[in-house]
Amino acid sequence: MTALLRYQTALLLRSQRWLPPLVLYAAVLGVGVQAGQPVLDSLGWAAAMLLPVAAWLVRICVMAEPPAARACVAAAAGPGRAHLAAVLVALTAATALGAAAAALVTVISDPVSTDRATRLSPLAAGGAGLLATLVCALLGTAVGVIGAWPVLRSPGRAVPALLLTALLALVATGSPAHAAVTGLVAGSRSGTVPLPLMPLAGAAVLAAAATGGACALTSRRSP
Repeated sequence: MTALLRYQTALLLRSQRWLPPLVLYAAVLGVGVQAGQPVLDSLGWAAAMLLPVAAWLVRICVMAEPPAARACVAAAAGPGRAHLAAVLVALTAATALGAAAAALVTVISDPVSTDRATRLSPLAAGGAGLLATLVCALLGTAVGVIGAWPVLRSPGRAVPALLLTALLALVATGSPAHAAVTGLVAGSRSGTVPLPLMPLAGAAVLAAAATGGACALTSRRSP
């Protein structure tokens, strides 16, 4: 598996297809996060905007190889393992990007509640924001897996499905990402720092289920 992870990482870096998601994420952070804003509100924005970026990265990684190359790797390592490596590289990239953003947002933001009446611990706020970021990275991974090969093979269907599912994952009641982000916003209003542990568990289960199903499906569908 280590060799597969290195291979997929090299594919992602050399393709430079990671640049558009990175630029998009930097742009939305620049729009939604300003120095001196309440820290939990800004961390909530940074976490939420990571979800579609994570989904995009998954699609990039699982579609990086030409069909012939994908078939060769699948024959050598097994289709499920090859697909899993691509998904794990995308999740790692999204998590690293989100962690860097959470650290930056924590540093430049003001550790206060929304009404600025209560001061918060920057360390606790950053930890909560990092957990929320991981929730969105995991759920974005699940969305990306569903919106790409082998689940959906037609780009005409896959791309709109990915966008719609990412939106629903952010706004639907009961979604782990929605719970984590709204928890940060509510904590900012009340002057408390929530830890989104239940949303994290839910997002991990959904990401594992979606990835496991997709990996099982790769052996039944040709590239």
